[in-house]
Amino acid sequence: MRIAMIGARGIPHTYSGNEEFFRNIAPRLVARGHEVIVYCRSGHFTDRSPTWHGVRRVFYPAPEHKSGGQFIHALLAAIDASVRRPDIVYIHTLPSAPHSIIPWITGNRVVVNVDGMDWARDKWGRIGKGYLRTAARIALRTASGVITDAEAMRDYYRTHFGRDVYCIPYGADIEASTHPEILAQYGLTPGDYYLIASRLVPENNPDLIVEAFTRTDSKRKLVVAGGANFSSPWVERLHATSDARVVFLGHVGNREHIKELHCNSYAYVHGHSLGGTNPSLLKALGYGNCILALDTPFNHEVLTGKTGIAYGRFFSRSVSAASDALAEIDRDPAAAAHYRLIAPDRIREAYSHDFITGEYERVFTEILRGVREPAPAAIGASGPAPRPTPTAPV
Repeated sequence: MRIAMIGARGIPHTYSGNEEFFRNIAPRLVARGHEVIVYCRSGHFTDRSPTWHGVRRVFYPAPEHKSGGQFIHALLAAIDASVRRPDIVYIHTLPSAPHSIIPWITGNRVVVNVDGMDWARDKWGRIGKGYLRTAARIALRTASGVITDAEAMRDYYRTHFGRDVYCIPYGADIEASTHPEILAQYGLTPGDYYLIASRLVPENNPDLIVEAFTRTDSKRKLVVAGGANFSSPWVERLHATSDARVVFLGHVGNREHIKELHCNSYAYVHGHSLGGTNPSLLKALGYGNCILALDTPFNHEVLTGKTGIAYGRFFSRSVSAASDALAEIDRDPAAAAHYRLIAPDRIREAYSHDFITGEYERVFTEILRGVREPAPAAIGASGPAPRPTPTAPV
């Protein structure tokens, strides 16, 4: 198959889970004999060689703006892909989804990964939320296939839109520490810190976690690896903590450094409240983290194995609950060590990149054969999952 992929900053890039997804899936599709084009935002790359690990890269410029940049780049990419006429035009996440109209008009088969409930994210204003609601409707109208990344999200689309979309989660690698000396560059030593590794946006709740940590008497640090591509009073308040144990590293773009920060942390704290199967959470499992996660249907889906094994602990969305969870695991290094030991097993069980690549290959093949929707319980289904409670319905 010839597959064009739209919707990330490009390949290889480390800004978010979207870029990690492209970096892992696209070369694997090439290795299986397919031709893959990934559209890249030229401003993010100094090396603009035409291929990377067999993946063809096409560069277009875009303004570096939290919403306008992606919109313009996806528009240019969709026009280009419609001219090239690949077998599959794959569009990743709702901000890029409205451009599915272009290849749809020209008769291309379009697959859209809606990812999550982007319209519920606090970083968007009224206009942005309205745009994303419209994007969901456009994707459901124009796409030959729609993909979501969690059973709870799939159930949401069944219930609210009457369409049984495909469910394919993200994947992760299993890796161990190889260069712990990297931590010295950040003033850290193995096991002496908790880690947050995510974009600094309200729905990931870094402010709640920081405040909860400051209420503990832990001798460890809280390391925040992640940045925000926007400025606001909320971002300023987040950085204004006076607790010297809280360390903000900003965006860490070096994958080896991210790996060492994960592999050597005492525990990883995951506050994501929206989206489905979160790539950051899977990455933490693959790196062998002890995980404390916000109690949501999506996080439960990831951290509860097929046999009912819990691969982490949960806290409710309150400062006191998060503080209690941090204090409890801080006093119990044996439990933390247990979770670190079993974490990679969950990736082996359900979230390997090779398995996920095979699922995408299967969906693309079905779409080319004219299948518009999956048969009941087709991809990754294990019965309806608990329905998420969105903060803003479509």
